[in-house]
Amino acid sequence: MARFDEIKNLVLSLEGDFEKFYEKGNQAAGTRVRKGMQDLKTLAQNIRAEVQDQKNAKES
Repeated sequence: MARFDEIKNLVLSLEGDFEKFYEKGNQAAGTRVRKGMQDLKTLAQNIRAEVQDQKNAKES
């Protein structure tokens, strides 16, 4: 569950930058959003691999 909390915290930390980019047109905030989304993608891929490894270990 700690990994799920990491995802939630990352998404919540980006909320301000999303608002700045979409509502105020702040381009620097858009850059931070893109980086945060890349971090989210990487985290999700890592979690996916962990889940698959644990699933495979239990099947053996």
